Amino acid sequence: MSTTPHLHDHGTDAATPPSRGYAQDKEAYLKRLRRIEGQVRGIARMVDEDAYCIDVLTQVSAVTKALQAVSLGLVEDHLGHCVVDAARESDDAGQAKVREAADAIARLVRS
Repeated sequence: MSTTPHLHDHGTDAATPPSRGYAQDKEAYLKRLRRIEGQVRGIARMVDEDAYCIDVLTQVSAVTKALQAVSLGLVEDHLGHCVVDAARESDDAGQAKVREAADAIARLVRS
């Protein structure tokens, strides 16, 4: 969980959680992440059981692709919700959200 302040949270007060771009698809994201978590546990089990290196690497590749798919969905949701809402709020808020999104995309591309 990030501890950096967000420039555009949609919560009305401390008791109301902010609305996130992924909120509509939250259950689908959680389901995909649980599936990925299971795949990672499977990889650990493969290593523990001395599975063939290439078989382990094949599974690592599958998990990486699955995480990339989740990341792309989150980026799309962020752009369509958080960035758009910030741009409606003000030019400065919109520009800040675009910069934040660009930085996040750069981190994803480098990983």
